[in-house]
Amino acid sequence: MAASGNQLLPAAGAYEIDQAASTVRFDTRAMFGLLPVRGTFAIGHGRITVADPADESSVHVVIEAGSFESGNQQRDNHVRSSDYLDVARHPEIGFRSQRLERSSTDATLYGELTVCGVTQPIAVPLGTVTHEGKRMTASGTTTIDRYAFGITKAKGMTGRHLKITLEVVAHR
Repeated sequence: MAASGNQLLPAAGAYEIDQAASTVRFDTRAMFGLLPVRGTFAIGHGRITVADPADESSVHVVIEAGSFESGNQQRDNHVRSSDYLDVARHPEIGFRSQRLERSSTDATLYGELTVCGVTQPIAVPLGTVTHEGKRMTASGTTTIDRYAFGITKAKGMTGRHLKITLEVVAHR
């Protein structure tokens, strides 16, 4: 993993993602782009493996699809239904990294995201990665197109693109 600035990298090894301390937030728009919709998903489990060299590091995370929460129970239930996430058939959203690319100023994690049984490549530009002892925190933001995963219900009424912001805490 890349560290921010000139900080040393976290120690090599496996870090288990702390589900309670980590967040997956989303931002999108509804009603033809007029209304903001924000919410969260819960991480089910995950692991970050820091390698030496760091470019060989990997991430695997599982998000509980049924944990979708936007603060509106009717909308949340609808998004969990077969019209959108179909959590009865697809209870998990998965991400598995394939490579980490670093430069002197930034890092991007490339991998595959699986939603509703459809797998698509995504890139997650990393924000900060910090560590203290056996604890590591990392942030990243990406945008996904729900149509790429076959989730096309209510075009116009429901936002097509979701900005995903990750704040991950992991421990060795």
